[in-house]
Amino acid sequence: MTDSMKSRINRMYMGDVFFAFGFVVVLWAVVIFVFLSVVSLIGGGAISNVLLLGAALVLLFNTAAIIAMIRHYAHDKDFIYGLDIRHLDEMKQVKRQG
Repeated sequence: MTDSMKSRINRMYMGDVFFAFGFVVVLWAVVIFVFLSVVSLIGGGAISNVLLLGAALVLLFNTAAIIAMIRHYAHDKDFIYGLDIRHLDEMKQVKRQG
């Protein structure tokens, strides 16, 4: 694999990592904002505890899933992004010819 292809793969991978972590940060902010907005309407008690537990589980599982996805992409990035890059290059070539 050429250095050009490796740098393109790494650029695409880092873009996906940046987007994934950005999504996690926004998810955390939204869930915390919604919880703080509604907890005063609920008035505390068991319902607010269930809401807190549900929000914590959503954050935990979504964050873990994103981290697992990034790790998987890191192991297979040559295959995943190499295939995408080859297809993108072929599409550019077809557009130039047509």
